[in-house]
Amino acid sequence: MATHARARLLDTAEALFYAEGIRAVGVERILAESGVGRASFYRHFTGKDALVVAVLTRRDRAWRDWLADRVTALGGRPLDVFDALAERFARADFRGCAFINTMVETADPDSPAHRVAAAHKQQVVDYVAALLADRGHPADRAAALAHRIVLLMDGAIVTALREGTPAPAAEARTIAAALLAAEPPGPGLEDPCAEPAARG
Repeated sequence: MATHARARLLDTAEALFYAEGIRAVGVERILAESGVGRASFYRHFTGKDALVVAVLTRRDRAWRDWLADRVTALGGRPLDVFDALAERFARADFRGCAFINTMVETADPDSPAHRVAAAHKQQVVDYVAALLADRGHPADRAAALAHRIVLLMDGAIVTALREGTPAPAAEARTIAAALLAAEPPGPGLEDPCAEPAARG
C-alpha cells in the first residue's frame, strides 16, 4: 500500500541519516534499502530535500514525546531532563542529536531542513520553560533559565558523542542544579532543585 511505502521510506531514511549523515546518503541507497521503487518515492516526495524535512518533522514529534514521557516517569522535575538524556547517551546507537547534526550539515539557516531543526530546539526550550513555570518560576525567568538549561543539554549531547560515555549528562545536571539553586522560585513555591533524599 502507498502508506506503507511512505512509512518504509521514512523509516529507512531516518535510520540512515542518523547513522551516516544526510549528505552521505543518497536517494538510490534509500530506495535500495527500503525496497520502494523510484516512481513510488516521487509520488510521496518531490525529492531528497522534502524527504529530509518529513523525516525531521516526524522525529521532532517522537523525540519530544519521548522526553516528556521519560521526564514524567522520572518525577517531572526540570533536572530530570538530564537523567533522560543519560539514558539516551547509553544506547549503542547514540549518534548525537539529529537536529544539531542537521544544522551542521545544512549550514544555510534559510533551508527548510535547518528551519525544522531550529524549530525543534525552540520547542525543547519551551518545554523546559513549562517545567520551570510549573515549579514556580515566573514566566520571564523560566524562559531565560530554559535557554541556559537547553544550552547545557546540547553541550552534554555533543560531549557524550565525543567521549562515548553518558557521564556528561550528570555533569551538565550538576551545573544546571547550581544554576537553578541561584534563582529559586517565589516564596511558598516548590524548589525546582528539590529531589527525594534517596537521589542525593
